[in-house]
Amino acid sequence: MRKFFGSTTLLALGLAAVLALSTQAQTAKVMEKQAKKEDMKEQMKSAGGVREALLAQIGDAEEKLVSLAEAMPADKYAWRPGQGVRSAGEVFNHVSAANYLLPTFWGAKTPAGIDPRTFDKETGGDKAKTIDTMKKSFENARTAILAEPESDLGRKVKFFGRDATVLDVMMVVTTHAHEHLGQSIAYARSNGVVPPWSK
Repeated sequence: MRKFFGSTTLLALGLAAVLALSTQAQTAKVMEKQAKKEDMKEQMKSAGGVREALLAQIGDAEEKLVSLAEAMPADKYAWRPGQGVRSAGEVFNHVSAANYLLPTFWGAKTPAGIDPRTFDKETGGDKAKTIDTMKKSFENARTAILAEPESDLGRKVKFFGRDATVLDVMMVVTTHAHEHLGQSIAYARSNGVVPPWSK
């Protein structure tokens, strides 16, 4: 009898330790997210003007796209609504690629070792890699916007062969992310996934 109770006590203590560690990990993750939000708010305030509004919209798209990517089951990353259409994972990678490509039109440099054209091949539909790539891509877009002075937003650039301004291209970074957020919401709901912010 003592052996039974001793084993039960050890099991209960073990479970309590596992739950405590799990709770600590979740708390740390929440605190990390909160710190990142606060840092993003400070970045937006320091930008001021039009860039502040752009960064707020980009931050909104990032938060929702990342939470949707996290909510989508890994086996649904290959799901596509029809032949010849991007899969769920490919849509996320497409957003990431644009977050690196679009800033190059106003002169921002793509970080060494990053080739946005290879994201689909590199991530191979891997959920964790896709999410990590997307987070880094939004950080790249934010950094590129913050590096461009407000006074240069009217500077003329060529954008896919047509005349544009730096601000025009920055607006495309924002609208592009939101366009594919809408697409990703439709993909998620088609697979029974409710966007986390809608619950």
